Amino acid sequence: MRRKLIEADAIECVLGLGPNLFYNSPMEACVVICRTAKEKSRRKKILFINAINEVTRERAQSFLTDEHIERVVKAYERFKDEPGFTCVATLDEIRAKDGNLSIPQYVAAGAVGNGGNVAVASPMLDLSDALSEWMRSRNDVRNSLADLLAADGGN
Repeated sequence: MRRKLIEADAIECVLGLGPNLFYNSPMEACVVICRTAKEKSRRKKILFINAINEVTRERAQSFLTDEHIERVVKAYERFKDEPGFTCVATLDEIRAKDGNLSIPQYVAAGAVGNGGNVAVASPMLDLSDALSEWMRSRNDVRNSLADLLAADGGN
């Protein structure tokens, strides 16, 4: 069904919302907006919105504030990339990912607090690239630490 919706160009937006928004459900929510008659500028594209951090929790209740809703609505209306929050992917890009509509495949999660201020993160890496990057980083830290200890005389 997912592939047929993609191929029919019926999906306009995939919106990820934060956890605990629905009564008795701690899961994050996902809303898929379908439209059979997309605007010309939106055809053969899908907007991904990562709004999982656009949630406020008070007294054991989670909800979207007016500011959260406004940010999501504006992102939907703009239909443009916003690093760490939105990504417009072409159907060809989605096909290249085997039709995967998982938001983290397109929008890199950033370090955030509960205000929706998303820090830009690096693009998603595949596992082997991530491991290689981690190994390089680990070696850089090890070398820096050795240099610091040598400069300090080991104290």
